[in-house]
Parts: sequence; C-alpha cells; structure tokens
Amino acid sequence: MKRLTVVAATAAMVAATLATPAQAEPAAAGSAAPAEYVVLYREGAAAADAQKAIEAAGGSVIKVNTEVGLATVSTTNAGFAGALQSSAAVEAVARNQSIGSAPDDAKASAAARKAVARAAKNHTVEKEGRGGPARTWGRNVKDEPLADLQWDIKQIHADQAHRFEQGDKGVLVGILDTGVDGSHPDIAPNFDRRLSRNFTVDLPADADGTEIDGPCESDPDGSCTDPNDVDENGHGTHVASSIAAPINKLGISGVAPKVTIVNLRAGQDSGYFFLQPTVDALTYAGNIGVDVVNMSYYVDPWLFNCADNPADSPEEQAQQRLYVAATQRAIDYAHAHGVTVVSAAGNEAIDYTKTNVDTASPDFAGFPGQAARSRTVPPSCVSLPSESEHVISVSSTGVSRRKAYYSSFGNGYVDVASPGGDVYDTPGNTRDITKATLSAYPKALAVANGEIDEHGDPTVDYVVKDCKGAACGYYQYLQGTSMASPRAAGVAALIVSRYGKRDRAHGGLTLNPDTVEAILKGTATGTACPNPPAFTYTRILPTGSTVTATHTCEGGQSDNGFYGKGIVDALRAVGH
Repeated sequence: MKRLTVVAATAAMVAATLATPAQAEPAAAGSAAPAEYVVLYREGAAAADAQKAIEAAGGSVIKVNTEVGLATVSTTNAGFAGALQSSAAVEAVARNQSIGSAPDDAKASAAARKAVARAAKNHTVEKEGRGGPARTWGRNVKDEPLADLQWDIKQIHADQAHRFEQGDKGVLVGILDTGVDGSHPDIAPNFDRRLSRNFTVDLPADADGTEIDGPCESDPDGSCTDPNDVDENGHGTHVASSIAAPINKLGISGVAPKVTIVNLRAGQDSGYFFLQPTVDALTYAGNIGVDVVNMSYYVDPWLFNCADNPADSPEEQAQQRLYVAATQRAIDYAHAHGVTVVSAAGNEAIDYTKTNVDTASPDFAGFPGQAARSRTVPPSCVSLPSESEHVISVSSTGVSRRKAYYSSFGNGYVDVASPGGDVYDTPGNTRDITKATLSAYPKALAVANGEIDEHGDPTVDYVVKDCKGAACGYYQYLQGTSMASPRAAGVAALIVSRYGKRDRAHGGLTLNPDTVEAILKGTATGTACPNPPAFTYTRILPTGSTVTATHTCEGGQSDNGFYGKGIVDALRAVGH
C-alpha cells in the first residue's frame, strides 16, 4: 500500500463528528472552473431527494453509490457546498480530487508514466545491490517448483495445512488493489473474469497538471478504463498470487491455492486509491457474495484523517471527516453482507497509538495549491481502512519472525502479524533479496521495465522465471505490510473454506466475518515482545552506511503492539 509503502525489494513501483455542508465551505455566489465534490447523503434519506438538492445547488452527479449514499459530483458553482447546507438529505460535502484531462500527446512517454508509478506511495524502493537473477535451489518434486523460495509459506505452516485444506472454489477473495493480471499462468486457473470489475478511471494528471497515470494504453476505445484483468502496476498481481496461486507445478503456491480470485480494482495505475472506487468495490463485494477482501493501501489523499486538526484548513477537515464516515459505511455494508476485511498496517515504522508527524499528506492535489506538508497527528486521527471498525489490521514479519523494520505497529492497533519480508533480517544485517516475499509479476511490466532480456530471462536479482512446458511465469520479490496482509487474508479464506456453510443467496460458502476473525486470532501463534521491548534495528546498506532505528513493543505475549494476537497459522486455523 502507499502508506503501506511496499518497502519494495525490487525496482520502484509503485470517526469523528461530520462536517455540515456549511462547515465544509461557506456559501458563495458566482461560477468557477469545474470542480469535483463528494457528497454523503444523510442515512435514511431518499437518494432522489439528495440528488435533487445537488442539482439545485448547481451540481451534476457523475457517479453514485446508493448502498452507502455517496455521490461524486461536478459543479462550476463556487458556492456549491454552502448551497447544500439547508438540505435535510445531505450529511456532508467536501472537495474531491480533480480528474484532470487527457494530455494532448496520446503517446505521452511510457517512461514518464513508469517514473510516476515508481514514485507512488505503494512502494519504497531498494535499488541497491542488483545482481543476476535469483537462483532456485534443491527442490522437493512434490512441491511447487519455487517452493524453496517461499519461506513465508513455511512460517505460517500453509504448506502443511494444504494436506488438509487447500481452499474451496466457492470461496471468493476480492483483491482491492491496482488490478490483477488475469492472464498470468499462475493466476489464471483461479481467476474469475466474469465477476471481476474495475472501479477506476485512469487519471492522466492531477489538479496542478502533474502526470499521474499517463495515456490510456490498455483501452482502445479511449474511455481510460482498463479491462478487468489488467494490472499496469504489479502490486495487485503480487497480492492475488500470494493469496491464491494454484498448485499446478508452475512457480509458487498461494496460501489458499483453490479459492477464487476476484479483481475488485480500486487503485490507479500510479498507485493512488481514491474514495469512490474504494466504496464501490466494497459494496460490490458485499452484493456478489465475496467472502474475504484484502486492502493493502490507504485511501488517498490523507495518510491520517483528522476531524479537527488545526494544521488543516476547514475545507480539508471536512474532507477528512467525510472520508472517515463514507469508508466506515462501506465497510459496515460489506461486513453485514458476510465480507471479512483484511488490511495492511502500514510501512511508516511508527506506533499508530502515539502522536506522530505526518509529512506525506495530502499526497494528491485535490484542488490547486494543495500539497503535502508536515503536521502533527494525535492518535485520534484515523488511517483508512486499517483503523476502521470491522477491519483486521496486519503487521509484517521477517524470516526470523521478528517484526519487520519498516512495519508500523501499536498495542491495540495491530490485530495479527504475518510474513511480509525483511531483506535486512539476516545475521549480518545486510541486504538479502530472498528474505523478501516472492509472488507473481506481470510479464508486460517486466518487459517495460527492462527486467528481462530478449530471451525472456531475468536480468535483475528480484525477478524470477519459471516455466512449465511452453508456459512461463514471472515472479518478483517484494516486502511490505502489503505482502503480509494477503497472507493473513489467505488464512482467512482457508477458514471460510473449512468451516463455512452453503451460501443460499450466492452459492459457494459463507461464514460470519466475526467468526472468521475470532478463529484467525484464536489460532495465531502468540509471540512475545522482544526482550528488552525497545528493539533496535540495524541495516547495513550496500553502500556500506549503517542505519538504525528503535521501536518499542508494548503488551504481553498474547496481545502486543508488534504482533497483535500473534503470527497467523494456517495449520492451526484449519484445525490441525
């Protein structure tokens, strides 16, 4: 995720009291350039009444989610928010990110697009120490070909759990991410193209004209909406593969290798995740009977959403309050419809239960002149979705089972821990790419980034190739809580497969999300804080320089800030 800066071991890739409309923006007369707003309907209000109020205020509804009561609106009325203040059908209104317009040059550089994607908050890069392609070692012929590289699967005993439970095809796992490469040979057997949806529109530029997603290369009709089986970032494909790569004698195995993957794309190519796609993806998941969703990101543009932070303008405060309320409504809807929601805890290496300094927000220009700045954020500020109700927040572990150096934490914030990789979790504190996690990578991205040669062989140490006959799959090493979260989601999918009941409404299986969460936590391996609890991480970079940081773990063995209830365990979760 962005906040979940996938601390990448590869090349860079990328509530509170609601504001009334009057608080959001004072009434003003006259017209302005087109602006975009999000409007949250009052709970229980008729959608038709809210839409009439929007139109009367000079707004045009671009998109509406009736389950949550959230509309994206375009208007040229500079006093739009103030004009809604008397409507009994409207709860809150705030400025939204600008959609921008397509660049004149339809061939605008793919290189620029990749540069923006690399800068996106989903991934922090570790470029140092590139060598040749990663080797594979001795293999057990009963395992998947790259099984020996999957220390993460072994840490949570998923390989042993597969003797008893590999997942049920009727269990649907939604990937709320940057997309899923449905043609990848180690994803395709479990990918449901019919149910998959793309809730995003490629965003050429932000409100200040900075290129974001670039040209609409995957969309021949020019609508800037990618197909529902495409991932031009790579993050979502890695997540999907971690959960449900099949056991097919090719590449790797996911934690739940027989469950069904549904792409519920909510992220831009560049790695931004906005409110309306997130809400739409969550409600759709509830409507079609998805059992588990993974959300390895935070909702842009605020890493932390504060109700009344004096560091923010009244307009920004209103935006954050609305985002908290709308996201929680969508999660509540999904939860009430049987969806277990799993989220990454973040890669800022901070304690979420303490006062922190946020220098990343707002990370997207919602309106001209808005830019990231340093602001102090108390614990009452909320990161979405990881701090929302009904969300399982997952911290990351390395190969030694220690909390990863980048993983955020907090006693009462982290629910469980799961392997997400730590390339410095080595005896000498030096970088070892194989201590990240290995999952699927779209071939098109490997080609575009120059990571494979003319023969299709990897040229960098973080990309691995495996073939079964003429079918070849590519895999990349990544680390981050973005990688930890899907492995916990995979265990949740195994739990639904093992204990779920037939879903009369949608077919397949279903299990109450509270039950899934209780089993996931109850079967996790309790892991105590370090002794002493103030643990100092040391990293010796390939340049020879040394970096240290100290994180303090609070709590006991059965529940603490580093591991929550413990490290998830697939074998125990399925009753063995």
